[in-house]
Amino acid sequence: MGSYLGAVWRCRFFWLSLVHMDLRHRYRGSVLGMGWSLLHPIAMMAILCTVFHGIFKVDVWRFAPFLLAGLAFWNYIVTSTLQGCQCFFRGEPYIRQYPAPVAIYPLRATLGAGIHFLVALALVLVFVWCIKGFGNLPALLSLVPTLLLLFVFGWCLAVMAGFTNVFFQDTQHLCEVGFQILFYTTPVMYEASLLEGNHLAAVVKYNPLALFLRLLREPILDGRVPPAGTFLAAGVIVLASTAAAALTLARLQRRLIFHL
Repeated sequence: MGSYLGAVWRCRFFWLSLVHMDLRHRYRGSVLGMGWSLLHPIAMMAILCTVFHGIFKVDVWRFAPFLLAGLAFWNYIVTSTLQGCQCFFRGEPYIRQYPAPVAIYPLRATLGAGIHFLVALALVLVFVWCIKGFGNLPALLSLVPTLLLLFVFGWCLAVMAGFTNVFFQDTQHLCEVGFQILFYTTPVMYEASLLEGNHLAAVVKYNPLALFLRLLREPILDGRVPPAGTFLAAGVIVLASTAAAALTLARLQRRLIFHL
């Protein structure tokens, strides 16, 4: 594993140039540039805040950053996975000509999604600071290991989605449907506490994505460091995902070129 990651790092100028090319191609000729990446979560936030305030009388100033943080996280996970599904097909010309570790192509998808995620997260931080400020700035330092865990988790999802889609090309369509279902069982636009005592509480309790949302939201919205147990549980999930991605790479990367 160490030697493989070393080979990935030695190719850093190559995969960084791919990420830069993707961003430049996506926003070429655009007036707002990367600002367009914020349009969807901001529009969703505005619409849902209006609806939830009108129907459920929620506090908009509390709900808006809560929702925006959830949407930023959700878009990162979905984009990493769905773009991961196509990463090897997009990278086929390079795979055939350049003997680099194939994990750089899922990494390309994850980094692209991660840049947009960081931009959206910065917006959340600015939003919270403007509304109420930060009462406990040191708590924000806990975002560093959280972001590292999310990066590795997104990379693993992209690796597994990419290989699965090469061998079974309905994977992306199934993922799109699965994410639509998973969205409503993940506390993106509602607080997990609302389901306590309800038969649906187990759906959120055993949803691994809810752990990452808690790690992300608590330092920003509540000004406190998440419990060590939450970090440990998220770390176990990331470790299991890393093992699954590493096993997938070890077993399938040599056969990949014959199925592209």
